[in-house]
Amino acid sequence: MNNSGQVKSDTQQTGNLTIELTSLNKTYIVGGQPLHALQDINLQINQGDYISLMGPSGSGKSTLLNMIGLLDRPDNGHYQLKGRNTESLDEESRAALRRQNIGFVFQSFHLIPRLSAVENVEVPLMLSGVPAKKRRQKVIALLNDLGLGKHIDQLPNQLSGGQLQRVGIARALITAPSILLADEPTGNLDQTSGNDVTDILEKYNQTGITLLVVTHDSTLGSRARRQLKMMDGRLLGTSSNTQENSSLKGRLR
Repeated sequence: MNNSGQVKSDTQQTGNLTIELTSLNKTYIVGGQPLHALQDINLQINQGDYISLMGPSGSGKSTLLNMIGLLDRPDNGHYQLKGRNTESLDEESRAALRRQNIGFVFQSFHLIPRLSAVENVEVPLMLSGVPAKKRRQKVIALLNDLGLGKHIDQLPNQLSGGQLQRVGIARALITAPSILLADEPTGNLDQTSGNDVTDILEKYNQTGITLLVVTHDSTLGSRARRQLKMMDGRLLGTSSNTQENSSLKGRLR
């Protein structure tokens, strides 16, 4: 992070393979019957990619996101994160790899109600052992960069939906991850707030952070440079958006 609060990832250009999934499968037992949540998933994601993952409810989008985020394990297949095999790692090693590389943005924000905006964003740094003064400085700089400088001491119930999601984004970014996973990040927001949040995510993607967005919103999904579609646990195909996203300019408030 620089002095203005801008988070810098460890890679500024696309092209380096960071995520590789090979023949990945996951089945759950629901009501005594097998539910094939992921079926033979093969996917490569480069550092700095901007990818949307779309499909109907139950298609496997969130399961795939959880798998990439090391929150779940495949039944079989292989997942390499920055060249490191993840299947055989114990939970402590998976948590460390996740903490070092991945930030999460959730539809429902998942903020701690009794903590202020600045305190919510401080939590990952506190868990990492960053001293109080240093982490407060970093958090305030980032919240200022996200337009929340006047709201740092407010509790979640004093913030609008768009402001809540900005706090959630700040919490995801504060450890300077190289990968940002966003699960329906605009799902609880009105259109204006949703566009603002999307602009913010795209802004940080332009710094080199890999951005993977799960969404039901085809308009949001079409903004990504790569668009993946899922159905019944399978990746059906991909399309590309090679046009520069002019919507990034001038809309951040």
